[in-house]
Formats: sequence, C-alpha cells, structure tokens
Amino acid sequence: MIRFEENVPLKDVVAYRIGGAARYFFSAATAEDVQEAVHEAAGRKLPVFILGAGTNLLVGDEGFPGLVIKISIRTLSAEGGLVRAGAGVEMRELLEFAAAKGLSGLEWAGGLPGTVGGAVYGNAGAFGGEMKDSIARVESFDVATRTTVQRSSGECHFGYRSSAFKERRGKEIVLEAAFRLSPGDPAAIARAIAEKVSYRRERHPLEYPNIGSIFKNVPVEQAPEAVRAAAQAVIKQDPFLVIPAAYLISEAGLKGERAGGAEVSPKHPNFIVNRGGAAAADVKALIAKVKRTVKSKFGVELEEEAQLI
Repeated sequence: MIRFEENVPLKDVVAYRIGGAARYFFSAATAEDVQEAVHEAAGRKLPVFILGAGTNLLVGDEGFPGLVIKISIRTLSAEGGLVRAGAGVEMRELLEFAAAKGLSGLEWAGGLPGTVGGAVYGNAGAFGGEMKDSIARVESFDVATRTTVQRSSGECHFGYRSSAFKERRGKEIVLEAAFRLSPGDPAAIARAIAEKVSYRRERHPLEYPNIGSIFKNVPVEQAPEAVRAAAQAVIKQDPFLVIPAAYLISEAGLKGERAGGAEVSPKHPNFIVNRGGAAAADVKALIAKVKRTVKSKFGVELEEEAQLI
C-alpha cells in the first residue's frame, strides 16, 4: 500500500506561497502511482485534488481536506517530429529539449511557467499560440472507470484556456502529451524562446510570488461598443481579438491596490502579487474588488483564469 504524507503545507509547494495544509499529500512519479493513489483515496472516501507546479493556483487559507496528488511524471522523448512529455515535465524543460532537437512549434511558450499537464489542462497560450496548436494526442486516467484514455487533439475539446480535462474537474487526469513539431534550426528556435522569456521578465512582476494572469482577456465582441472604441490601440490577437484584462484594470484605477500582503501589480495589473505574508483571503478580496470595479466602470464581467481551491 502506498503511503501519503500528512498535513503538508501547500504554501511550500505552490508558486504563490499562499495556502493552508493538505490533509494528505502524494507525489506520483508514474501512471501506476496515479492509479494507486486514486484507488486508495476512493477506499478512504477522500476528495482528491490534482496538482502540477501550482503556478496558476490559489489555495485557500483553510487548505484541502482530502488528498493532493502532485503529478511528477517526468518522461521526455522524441521520435522524429513527435515529442512525448510526461505531465510533470516543466514547460521550460520541454522547450529546452525541443530546441536542442531542432524541433519548432512551441517557441510562443518561452517563459511559460508550470508543467505540461497544467498547460494542457488549461490550454495555456501566449503570443498568439496555444497548446492545442501542437498537440497530437493526450493520455489521461479516467477516475471513474479506472482506465487509461487516449484522446486525439480534437477529442480534447480545447477552447480558450479550457479543455475536456478542465471541464471534467479532476475526473480525468492528464498523464502525458504528445506534440507534433516541425524541423527547424536549433539556434533560431532557442533565440525565439529567449525573446519570449526576456519579454516576460521585462513586463511581468516576477520579483514577487504570483500565479500569472488572474483574469482571462476579454473577447472584443463581449465588450460594449464604447469600450471597444476606447481600447482600439491595445486590442490584440490571443488567439482571437481580445481586450487585455490588464488594460481594463489599469483604466479602472486599480494599479497598486492592496489588501494585506497582496497587491494589484503596478507593473502588470492582471497580476496580483504576494508582496510578503499575503493570505488567500487578501487575494480573494482584491479579485472581488477588481471584478466589481471593472463591471461598474466598463460593463464588462471579468472571468478568472487562475484556479481557486
């Protein structure tokens, strides 16, 4: 029987450095580990939460009352233009591997934090690219049937920062993703990745613990006409035309707004950073205030991109 760690402070294992303890915690290094942990949790009637790197996650101050399974499957291989990556592989590692092999298609993800599993789960995207653009198939574990599932890219139901896995909310766990990439010059690929990394370092408040963009950008057609007209200069392709949430938050006068140790970043207002000692309640208070203020000023309902538990 596998053994779970008990009362593990989640603030020590997530990017935000915020959150209470998990009653039980287990790091799964193989697909078999995942299956055994899920089986054991079911036997004990424990709720389960699946954790990647915790780079897009706000854990509540009360912690999690069941089992947190951290996916640590770190297999990584290439055969021709097909790269297979375990769900626990960091995106940084995947990009370095692809560049070294001279395989192009993921350069847009330069500097993207988190793991392959988390990026697949949320169909992560940036600079006009998304995970779905290169995914050939995804292997997952169906919690209810206890079977391994193979989904083609089309069967993953990828949408804007969404997927079948996210829609199923922990009922199907990403184990591995296979990417179809194209031959390219290793040096050129590495340069393109480095450019994205540099852009993020210059414009994002990486000096403080954060979980990336708190809110999704707003599809242009969902904004009132007056807002669209005022935002013409900042509308961008992501991957369709959007008004950046950061623009709306800034125009609402919320840069630098604080609650406890949490702050709406003056550097990039779609980030709420932990300036030290922030509680989940502080972040939630700022999220609520931002949504309320933007709704009042612009008539736009911001939707969280970050996950809250």
